[in-house]
Amino acid sequence: MQSPHRLVLQQYSISHPCRAVRAALQFKGLEYEIDEVVPGTRRDEIEANYGAGHTTMPGMLIDGEPVHTSVAIMRRLEELQPDPPLYPADKGDAVRDAEEWGDGELQDLGRRLPWGALRFRPQAAGALAGIEELRPKGIDAAFDSTFRAWRYHGISTVRLVDDVASLPALLDHADELVADGVIGGDVPNAADFQIGATLRTLMQIGDLAPMFEGRPCADMARRAFPDWSEHTLPAGVYPAVVLGA
Repeated sequence: MQSPHRLVLQQYSISHPCRAVRAALQFKGLEYEIDEVVPGTRRDEIEANYGAGHTTMPGMLIDGEPVHTSVAIMRRLEELQPDPPLYPADKGDAVRDAEEWGDGELQDLGRRLPWGALRFRPQAAGALAGIEELRPKGIDAAFDSTFRAWRYHGISTVRLVDDVASLPALLDHADELVADGVIGGDVPNAADFQIGATLRTLMQIGDLAPMFEGRPCADMARRAFPDWSEHTLPAGVYPAVVLGA
């Protein structure tokens, strides 16, 4: 649908919150432009748009007006074009609560757990980028990237153990949201996109596959993001101790 507004999505292409916003834009049928930001670059420009210290993506410029974070962007899109709704009237408050839970409690696992896996097998970074096999220079770059990601996101092996141990309870809560009809319905909403994007990111890690088997929330995520691959990082990437073995 031709939008009366100019929408420019500033993103990291593989970021799951950015994918959530793209899904919301496509759901509403809105035309938009993409400004691909290389992580770690254009810091002054990004901070000028969204404020000091706000350098994560996604961000969106709506007729030049800056809106930052996936939650804020989805809510602004709802104001611009209410139909089809990201927050259906019959369960809008529940969807907002679930969306905020996905953003606040679940989303960071979609950063720490994949980057955590890549530190132990950095050559697998190519698989996440759609490259079958990294060349030597690519492997060197992956070593550097994973080192910086661990430092930036505060990742440690101890924290990975805790993150993996906490995941089943988070998935239980997501299953409860499906059972309550908040997410997982015939028509997706903002919480489907927010939560589903993180789950699909985690479902790329083969070591975590047993935790998702038979779960309604996993089926919800597949419906919301049908083209997202699974088990891209093969089982055996994590040391056994991370998985509680």
